[in-house]
Amino acid sequence: MKISENQNIEFKRVWNEKCLKTICAFANVSGGKLYIGIDDLGNPLGVKDAAKHLLDIPNMTRDILGITPDVARKKKAGKDIIEILVASSSAPISYHGRFYTRSGSSSVEIKGRELAEVLMEKSGRSWDGFIEPNAALKDIDTATVKKFKKLAIHRIPMIAGEKSVKAVLQKLNLMEKDKLRRAAVLLFGKNPKKFYITAYIKIGKFANDIDIISTDDIEGNLFEQVEKAIEILRVKYLVSNITYEGIYRKDNLEFPEEALREALINVVIHRSYMGAHTQLQISPEGLNLWNEGGLPPSITPDDLKKWHKSKPRNEFLADVFFKAGMIEAWGRGTIKIVDECKKAGLPEPEFREEFGGFSVYFRKAPQGEKVGDKVGESGKKVGRKWGEKDGERLGERLGERLGETEKKILALIAGDKFISIPVMAKKLGISTTAVEKNLKKLKAKGAIARVGSARSGAWRING
Repeated sequence: MKISENQNIEFKRVWNEKCLKTICAFANVSGGKLYIGIDDLGNPLGVKDAAKHLLDIPNMTRDILGITPDVARKKKAGKDIIEILVASSSAPISYHGRFYTRSGSSSVEIKGRELAEVLMEKSGRSWDGFIEPNAALKDIDTATVKKFKKLAIHRIPMIAGEKSVKAVLQKLNLMEKDKLRRAAVLLFGKNPKKFYITAYIKIGKFANDIDIISTDDIEGNLFEQVEKAIEILRVKYLVSNITYEGIYRKDNLEFPEEALREALINVVIHRSYMGAHTQLQISPEGLNLWNEGGLPPSITPDDLKKWHKSKPRNEFLADVFFKAGMIEAWGRGTIKIVDECKKAGLPEPEFREEFGGFSVYFRKAPQGEKVGDKVGESGKKVGRKWGEKDGERLGERLGERLGETEKKILALIAGDKFISIPVMAKKLGISTTAVEKNLKKLKAKGAIARVGSARSGAWRING
């Protein structure tokens, strides 16, 4: 099977010092393999004097980068190829004073905030674990500490007996050498925004992609931000559906409160506090929660819908929320979000990495319907049937013949007008490129249209 370049594999025709940039990038991520003597398409060209490469490459790499990769001679189509196996480094590696990482199949320089995050990761400490030199105990909100003690009594019973704020923070490992960690300021501070200007949540309601109806900034410490955000969503931004259990009235938000709370907790734990503020956008189609900072390299958006390893960006924040009983089990928060939406009869929320961060999209159910079975390859629509005959009839009305893949894409869109191209590709077992080509054909035939923006719009089936 022919291999191709990717995050962990790169080809070079010949060896030269510039290859060290690739080795540097591999070392700063999860490692990788660099092949010398192969062109960009994966065709073997071979190398001259392979024995000399086996000596020169380790020596040059050690002298310039300070690491020694495994170098071996391989045979491909009868030609000598050099394989350089690079392990992930526990320390950040630089090439002539510059740091590199992998982006797809390319090596790119890391600068600014991203470089700071890499250096922290390699140091074995998360951002929230560093000391905040400008903060003192007078900046801590005593009332929030007292509330936390009540929440945490089941997981750390002994905390109830602690009388001083300092003792509580020390037990939570939120102090180092009598100084507050950043996590202490964010979790229990009177005004964290005084120290970290973007440590707040902005909520906005939009009539469309441009026109804003109203907006609010949610400030305070992280416990307060979660509760304030839920409260203002309840009283100002979201519609409540009223039901009765016996004689008792029950107000249900249009999106499950437990799912929203879980999403907000995930936001404040996993966000990058060196970047932009958290943004919560409410539109006619649904609700989108965006956060600065992407997923760990080993986790994909699809992994979030099943059990996965928990790798919190801010370990101290995650630990305190867990001890407060606000996280039941690490690695299951996103599963809970999905399950709560399903129970409420809503489409599964969509997780995306975009705009340098991470988004959760909550969508409303199709009008007058609740979501039941998912769309499968058989071409069934959520809430109502949509099969081969529907596609054929639509094609006849348009005067066009629709292919089998086009019909299946129509079925998926009929089931979820907000469905993304990657999700279509996964359900159909084809590439995203193939999906895009079929969507282009359907648009050209007048079968579908895109309403709104690429980010927050929806699909529409014509006719």
